[in-house]
Amino acid sequence: MQQEAPIGPSPATLGQLRRSGWRSVPVKEEIRRNAAARIESGREVLDGLLGYGDTVLPQLENALLAGHDVIFLGERGQGKTRMIRSLVGLLDEWLPVVAGSEINDDPYAPVSKYARDLVADKGDDTPVEWVHRDSRFGEKLATPDTSIADLIGEVDPIKVAEGRYLADESTLHYGLVPRTNRGVFAINELPDLAERIQVGLLNVLEERDVQVRGYKIRLPLDLVLVASANPEDYTNRGRIITPLKDRFGAQIRTHYPTEVATEIAIAEQEARPLGLEGRTVAVPEVLDEVIATVSQLARSSPHVNQRSGVSVRLTVANRETLLANAARRALRLGEPEVVPRVCDLDALLSSTAGKVEIETLDEGRDEAVVGALFSAAVLTVFRQRVGTETLRELVAAFEDGRVVHVGDDLPSSAYVDLVAGVPALRQPVATLAGGDGSPGAVASAVEFLLEGLHLAKRLNKDAAGDGRAVYRSRR
Repeated sequence: MQQEAPIGPSPATLGQLRRSGWRSVPVKEEIRRNAAARIESGREVLDGLLGYGDTVLPQLENALLAGHDVIFLGERGQGKTRMIRSLVGLLDEWLPVVAGSEINDDPYAPVSKYARDLVADKGDDTPVEWVHRDSRFGEKLATPDTSIADLIGEVDPIKVAEGRYLADESTLHYGLVPRTNRGVFAINELPDLAERIQVGLLNVLEERDVQVRGYKIRLPLDLVLVASANPEDYTNRGRIITPLKDRFGAQIRTHYPTEVATEIAIAEQEARPLGLEGRTVAVPEVLDEVIATVSQLARSSPHVNQRSGVSVRLTVANRETLLANAARRALRLGEPEVVPRVCDLDALLSSTAGKVEIETLDEGRDEAVVGALFSAAVLTVFRQRVGTETLRELVAAFEDGRVVHVGDDLPSSAYVDLVAGVPALRQPVATLAGGDGSPGAVASAVEFLLEGLHLAKRLNKDAAGDGRAVYRSRR
């Protein structure tokens, strides 16, 4: 989105900038000042990060206050890229640069030939532009084919063809790093960068300059360099060369959410809204807990490859798929509510299969492993939220031969009728639904109670497929 110019009188020339009293500071000092202001006011130094308040963020605050370049180490889906991109919010909103500069030249201390010549020629009449902080962020996903030209720069053959001499510095085409001068530059998956290319970053981190081919030029860049890496990449796909790793001032280890509540909060924050007009949408707390617990259990399961990690994106995708399946049922049955049930969990195989690496010697056991994770999650939440001792009366209600049908094809009103005909269901359903007496909430609570009793070995279940099942007494 195009940013508007800064509000109020803005210096348009170097002379006006000097008279305005604006002071140029290094970008790390700029970030330090803004981070300190946030800490002092009690705000989080970065917005939208959950679960890192007592672990990662204090280390990051230390690194920012110390003026360090940072590398984040962690498995996939731990918010590394989000943290890196959020650093832009610690830059001043607007920054003056020499008009027309490709590398955000400081009007007080230009470094490119273009800007130096312009300031020398026009003096205080040098035109000044204001760039928004969003334009002061550069990012590169490291790939084996990344070249020095991509990062640092290269001779532009077009400029040479126009008649300029190769010895002329103005024939250079600047790479991503110089173009992020006076900003934040990020390299994701740093170990994937070829070692000979990593060498090209040594000067950027220590001497704060770059050199291009055989040109006798030096660009004293002012930037913050941030990188991310998966710890396993050191041995599996590549490594960070020791001299480069040594030049990062801080190495911060990220982690997955340690609590179910944090996992749920992240999923609620990141999941795309369903956006169905004319229908109310609600996810029962117990099913949010089930989805988050699946991810938590997968991270400790011996059947899941822990080296690749289990991303928080699994929780987000499962929540979105759960709602989508519930919405499909509501649309098909013409119901005004979209409320997921246990029968919707069968639809999550598609959103789970690609996000966990199953370690099994038997072909085709992936579905069984994923299904076992979901059953274990439902049972875990059931024992925490309900327990079997409080449901003796409900179990007894099945001992006279009662059979209950559930499934994706049943409208929510069928469950309301069921509760009306089985008094033992009324209190546990009301408790589980949190007092919500809507048909959708009642249907979801009934299915959760019956599935929990089955997994706790208090009821039998005959699964008919397509999300349908029959529950009956074990006697």
